[in-house]
Amino acid sequence: MKNRDLANTMAIFKREFLSYFNSPVLYVIVVIFLLAAMGFAFFFGRFLDSDNASLTQAFFFWHPWIYIVLAPAVGMRMWSEEHRLGTFELLMTMPLSPWQAIIGKFVASALVWAIGLALTFSIVITVCWLGDPDPGPIMTGYAASYLYALGCLAVTSAASAYTRSQVVCFIVSVALCILLTLIGYPGIVDTVVRTLPGSLESVVRFVSYLSFMDHFYEMSKGILVIRDVLYFVSVIVIALVVTNMGLRSKRA
Repeated sequence: MKNRDLANTMAIFKREFLSYFNSPVLYVIVVIFLLAAMGFAFFFGRFLDSDNASLTQAFFFWHPWIYIVLAPAVGMRMWSEEHRLGTFELLMTMPLSPWQAIIGKFVASALVWAIGLALTFSIVITVCWLGDPDPGPIMTGYAASYLYALGCLAVTSAASAYTRSQVVCFIVSVALCILLTLIGYPGIVDTVVRTLPGSLESVVRFVSYLSFMDHFYEMSKGILVIRDVLYFVSVIVIALVVTNMGLRSKRA
């Protein structure tokens, strides 16, 4: 039975992943991501002007802002596309569980971002050529960046399960990703803490702890703490559970 479940999941994964290559979505998103990531690093992060052989501020700092828009652009088609093509009902009547379809589609979308991040490795070669960087922050920076992308993808998957429109899914997903980013943005958190009474500081700090940004910054600095990894894993799992609930409500 387990082999059959795995086969069903792999079938959905192959179908979804190949669909990215059969459409311009993969190529457009990856190219835009590369241009944005490199452009921000060299022009706004002033990568070549810095005497510090580090990618934390010049390169990884900008990734959350890129994912806020591009991750929903990749994930919005997960379930909305099935509705548009009229294949959702057919997919749900096949001998597979919603979880198999959810995992297959999510892993396919996650692999798109793995490809995108892998193509940015040239900047690592550049910084190693220009200086002698600490490999720790680079590795944790890539881990943080990828987990951030997966978190945004999972949120988009949940939104996509509840709407038939890719445009609506995109707008809702971007709004949610912005919210999950800004509630932990250091400048905003510090301003709110100074404005509100001291008794509410613990509440503000707790809310900021729920932010993607709070955990991303720690990891991108080279500090790999298990709680930060577990946070992103928990967000992904919760979002996929919400996706499952949405699909089951439509299946019923």
